[in-house]
Amino acid sequence: MDQILRHILSVRFEDLEEQTVRHAKDRIIDTVGCLVGGAFATGNQQLVDLIKARGGKPEATILMHGGRVPASEAAMVNCILCRSYDFEPVSPVAEGRSAPGHVSGTTVMTALSLGESVAASGRELLTAMLLGDDLTARLLNTSEFSLALGWDGNGLANALGATAIAGKLLQLSEKQLRSAFGLALNQLSGSAQNIWEGTTAFKLPLGLAARNGIFSAELAAAGWTAPKDALRGPFGYYHLFTTGIRDEELLTKDLGKKFWSDMTFKPYPGCRSTHGLIDCALKILHLHRPDPRRIHRVICHVPSHAGTSFLAQPWTIGEFPQGNALFSSRYAVATALLRGSVKPAHFTEDAIRAADINEFIRRIEVDHSSSSRSGWALTVVTEDGRQYSAEVRVPKGDIPGNPLSREELLAKFRDNLSFAGKHSSSAAEQLLELLYHLETLETGEEIVRLLVP
Repeated sequence: MDQILRHILSVRFEDLEEQTVRHAKDRIIDTVGCLVGGAFATGNQQLVDLIKARGGKPEATILMHGGRVPASEAAMVNCILCRSYDFEPVSPVAEGRSAPGHVSGTTVMTALSLGESVAASGRELLTAMLLGDDLTARLLNTSEFSLALGWDGNGLANALGATAIAGKLLQLSEKQLRSAFGLALNQLSGSAQNIWEGTTAFKLPLGLAARNGIFSAELAAAGWTAPKDALRGPFGYYHLFTTGIRDEELLTKDLGKKFWSDMTFKPYPGCRSTHGLIDCALKILHLHRPDPRRIHRVICHVPSHAGTSFLAQPWTIGEFPQGNALFSSRYAVATALLRGSVKPAHFTEDAIRAADINEFIRRIEVDHSSSSRSGWALTVVTEDGRQYSAEVRVPKGDIPGNPLSREELLAKFRDNLSFAGKHSSSAAEQLLELLYHLETLETGEEIVRLLVP
């Protein structure tokens, strides 16, 4: 723990490699785009109204909606807005290993919101964010974390990453930062049941991680003490929330030299494990152009972990249709085959309840009989017996295996802003320019202004 604390407090922007900064800015651009696109999704206005009604010190802005509230509350709301369509960067990597996680959705908004509160420069914001990214990626990849435990990792490791960001931006001492992590340990939370049942609450852990990380740093600055080793203590993070540490060396290996983070930019909304099937469906459409009205049967061949998860549940529309659709392999495939694309517009309630989609879903089945399968495949059978198949081992979006091009990443950003319909094309380009030159800004004030259209 001592080495990690000293590392967080000592790293400067000048210590960061150009490639590390460039990737960080790409993730900020992607995450901000997802926030704009998701700002007015189902449930978000109610959350914004609730937080505004509670009031408090006007430290940071609720983006897209406007209004200044305490920084911890603003960060929480902003994280939740960008999580709305499950579209933000994912898959934190460390030393070639990848773990399930949505790190950037917490770290970007924690840095932006608290950075606004303390008038941090672009360099300070980037440095703090990368420290939070790196710690979170290391925590997730050094442990035997599994969704089977029932925890949502977005509310666990993310909160410790948010604490690192807050401690850096608030300029805590080493003693205070140690306490901040111990205080955050008491607030780690998030249940995978949110996703299994397709509830609005699936968005919550990402935001609670930001709020709790900032609050923990603030409480430590006020003098509170807490357990000294929040990570490896007898009842610390690894003991309580994982099945054990598998590579203790990775936790501190190359600290200050390598900064790990999310390495997947999603081309489509929805759970990442549906994307291989979407790729297959779009490939079949492009190569064979089957008439969807003449498709008799669709078989989704998925890895065993996907076939036994919430992704393979029977299709139902509950109280929060968006949650049902975002985490359904059947809905993802039906949308791709019938609409020819998968975009945020396909996750509105009207789109989800469309009669043709729901009729088509009855033709789709999920096969996970091949336990050794490491990729995704799709078989489409038409009424006249024709059969078309496609297979994908690395879904579109993974770095370095199958990355989005720079043009595709920028197109996604612009599409998100167009979907929200709150920015002119010139304002969108101005925002993009500011984010690309974030390290030159004295504060993020102009970015915030453009994010309250």
